Amino acid sequence: MTFVLKSAASALAISCGVAVMSAVPAHAYTLMDMLRGDRQRTQSTIFMDQMPPGRVGSRSGVGGSLGGLDPEAPLPKVSGPRYYTYKTETLQFVDTGRFADPVVTGAVADVSGSGDASAEPAVQRRFLAQAKVRANADVAKALEAYYGDSRNPLVWVEGNQINDRAKSAMLVLADASFVGLDPADYAVQTPDIDPANPDPAFRDRALTQFELDLSAKVLAFVQDTVRGRIDPNKISGYHDFQRKVVNLAPVLKLSRMSPDVGAYIASRSPDSPQFQALKAELAKLRAADGGNEERIVVSLDRLLRPGDSSPEIANIVKAIGKHGSETLNTDHAATLAAYAGSIDYSPDIVSLVEDFQKERGLKPDGVIGQATVRAMTGGDTNASKIDKLVVAMEQARWLPEDLGSRYVMINQPAYMVYYHNDGKEQLSMRVVVGGKNNQTYFFDDEIETVEFNPFWGVPQSIIINEMLPKLRSDPNYLDQLGYEVEVNGHAVASSSVDWYGSTNNVSVRQPPSSDNALGELKILFPNSHAIYMHDTPSKSFFKRDMRALSHGCVRLADPRAMAAAVLGTTVDDIAKQIASGQNHAVRVPQKIPVYVSYFTAWPNKDGVVEYFDDVYGRDGYVDKAFDATSKARGAQI
Repeated sequence: MTFVLKSAASALAISCGVAVMSAVPAHAYTLMDMLRGDRQRTQSTIFMDQMPPGRVGSRSGVGGSLGGLDPEAPLPKVSGPRYYTYKTETLQFVDTGRFADPVVTGAVADVSGSGDASAEPAVQRRFLAQAKVRANADVAKALEAYYGDSRNPLVWVEGNQINDRAKSAMLVLADASFVGLDPADYAVQTPDIDPANPDPAFRDRALTQFELDLSAKVLAFVQDTVRGRIDPNKISGYHDFQRKVVNLAPVLKLSRMSPDVGAYIASRSPDSPQFQALKAELAKLRAADGGNEERIVVSLDRLLRPGDSSPEIANIVKAIGKHGSETLNTDHAATLAAYAGSIDYSPDIVSLVEDFQKERGLKPDGVIGQATVRAMTGGDTNASKIDKLVVAMEQARWLPEDLGSRYVMINQPAYMVYYHNDGKEQLSMRVVVGGKNNQTYFFDDEIETVEFNPFWGVPQSIIINEMLPKLRSDPNYLDQLGYEVEVNGHAVASSSVDWYGSTNNVSVRQPPSSDNALGELKILFPNSHAIYMHDTPSKSFFKRDMRALSHGCVRLADPRAMAAAVLGTTVDDIAKQIASGQNHAVRVPQKIPVYVSYFTAWPNKDGVVEYFDDVYGRDGYVDKAFDATSKARGAQI
């Protein structure tokens, strides 16, 4: 169904990114930078600044009054969210007061001290009330529910010793690193019981403490492996997730009843193809001699172009042979086998490099620069790759375990977007994402609409930071450019606005045109950050390897192909929609999940894990959150 946006308010495109204000000088942008940008928005930004010294006249223009502020005050600037010092979740003491009920099915308390085995569960339950365990609120609730019910027997202790079930569970917890978790977070000390010690109270006290400790760690492991160790929303304002709720209520009962408790606990880890690929890669790297295998080094002090010569050609061929995909190496098997150490950058080697660049999402021009060198040498040591894998496995847990049979995945560090249908990647293309000062958020949503010939609503940040200096010199500036200006919803001439007053009620938009900042179309998945995918007249940006260049939204190299994919139509139909020249929007037949993600390690369509630069430095903040979490959990009672 097609619907036309009727009002200026509904047609007004909101810019990319939520922002706040800080007093810093305005940015110096060129006119074309401004026209082609999509600066971050502010939800309630008010500009107030005095006239420059020497100016006189009325302050009661359309734009609003001055407010009597200091004429020398710096121009306010709209800035983005910030990164936080990670605050760990609160650990509380488990309420063990209700665990002392001695009424246990099939067991009677042995008050005589005879050591009757049938009485031991009741005696040990009495000691549960004396155990001290700290856990987060969800784990504490599950412990209290299970052990507070006197009908539930102990899970990990039988008679006067820990059982095989406990040993199996502890093996899984000790191997937590294989699924990207920290084994230290789940370590449990086995009770140190001297068989020669005649005091059964000492033994039972140690066993019941172990029982609760292990249950708390199993529950924590299950929770962590499903939803992640850390809360992404506490990392920065750029992270936006509804944290998963993990049902811990049945875990202890199922652990007790399972014929293979180790397999049950291990089964709670994600089993998506992407997670399994990350897991396999992690195991492979950790098995590679502790991560100390020889690294191939390619040393270039300039760009290497087809027809050049360099002694580094040998290392280039060797590096691609090691880090290229199996498909690439098969396609170029003759070239790799025939290479005899020549320093000439010959056509066959150029073809090899071009296909490698294409495989890694780089410009396939055969020119070898630092981005290509980084890709062909692995870019990282094994240790740094392992760190990226652990972060990626954590982040994968923030997303749905099943991404769906049809979805769009944007991976910001890769500067790529991928369209999947029927469980297979059917389309991929280069994208431009936000720069470091205008970062794209990390979240998931649903694609709902494709808008053709869009208006570009100029955000307050650009009005304040970039347009005002020009408007103060020439109030007709926007009229001359063909922009539309409204004050309180009423169309006015740019020259009639008091550009020294408040811009809070002033809106500016660029009508559809060949030079519109959003190009021919935009693909909308409504969200609080006003992030969307769109076309751009700045096509040259897609030729660059580093494409963190926008103001927060995601610019598409081939927007028509993506629009056709999400609408389930043809590129020719998309062209007809654009050719109408009218601003209108079309709903997608069925909402499509979109993952605006941030993975510095992620498998490609062939299941091969690729590594990318941490363009925003976010992995470091995740590592700090890991450290804070482990420190909090390891604190002694």
